[in-house]
Amino acid sequence: MAKSHLNDAEGRYLLAFARFTIEDALGAPTQIPQALPTMDRLREPGAAFVTLTMREGALRGCIGSLIAHRPLLEDVRANALAAAFEDPRFLPLEAGELPDLAVEVSVLSQPEPLGYASSEQLLSLLRPHIDGVVIERGRHRATFLPQVWEQLPLPEEFLGHLCYKAGLPANAWRQGDLRVSTYGVQKFEEAD
Repeated sequence: MAKSHLNDAEGRYLLAFARFTIEDALGAPTQIPQALPTMDRLREPGAAFVTLTMREGALRGCIGSLIAHRPLLEDVRANALAAAFEDPRFLPLEAGELPDLAVEVSVLSQPEPLGYASSEQLLSLLRPHIDGVVIERGRHRATFLPQVWEQLPLPEEFLGHLCYKAGLPANAWRQGDLRVSTYGVQKFEEAD
């Protein structure tokens, strides 16, 4: 993520840029977002997730990067396209869905390893509604953004679903051999 928090104008720009990218790919009439006076922080390496939902709240796509490996603008562009057209859980987005589509961009901080000695300690270290969580074991890896705490507010349930998402048994977090990292996000979402 950019070295400091992005301001509201930068966040609004990222949202407009993500929507423009999707609309342009669909051949929908769209307008390029007006550049900000300075775009420097958006050109720094950054990691972002783009989440697409329908106005009634149903998830429509969510793809992102955990580690900054390209400029933030490029990461948002690539992940907006992937969320719209390559999320394996959904059919590619169609132009007719655009009026009901809501875009959210989450800019991630660098994931930090979470040291823990027991499943009880792991539960006590997690900060619901604040932490995004990454789990890893062998080739299995998954993450939930902090926003997922809204649907899964209990840490045991959150971790169980995250293990399941990674292709592990739901109780794998109790075995003590998961690598766990946490990160924060700066979330920007379109106004209704």
